[in-house]
Amino acid sequence: MQRPLSYAFFALAALAGSVHAQQQPSRPQAIEAFGKGVQIYACKVSSGNYAWSLKAPDATLSDAEGHRIGKHFAGPSWQASDGSVVVGESMNASPSPDAGAVAWLVLRATSHSGRGVMTSVQYIVRTRTEGGLAPSSGCDAKHAGAEIRVPYSAVYSFFRG
Repeated sequence: MQRPLSYAFFALAALAGSVHAQQQPSRPQAIEAFGKGVQIYACKVSSGNYAWSLKAPDATLSDAEGHRIGKHFAGPSWQASDGSVVVGESMNASPSPDAGAVAWLVLRATSHSGRGVMTSVQYIVRTRTEGGLAPSSGCDAKHAGAEIRVPYSAVYSFFRG
């Protein structure tokens, strides 16, 4: 059974804070980015049923001033403008408070590449989502293999170790 996202987020923040506190007497280092783009869905058949299945996100990451600082794509992966990349896997998902939006997530880093800001990211948290849900209809035998791009936005917090 999954714990509510708020519990997982605060537990993660407390853990990051305690680990970081052993190294320095300050708060855990986090980077906040605003993601805006699309969730790409493909119409697939499984056990005779057709449904939209998430293929990949495609979003631009910006800082609080609106400057482009990276991108988000399949993996799920996040690449900073310096070329460094973090790939994550979902640890916890919680429905968005906005019924028309993709879930809020807590993800754990599974791999890194390059040298830069994403190299030390250990956890990624997706909150404040808007849009991005798969359509509830339109996927059938006639549309098998079709793709649809659904606009979305979210806030991503990257917790570094």
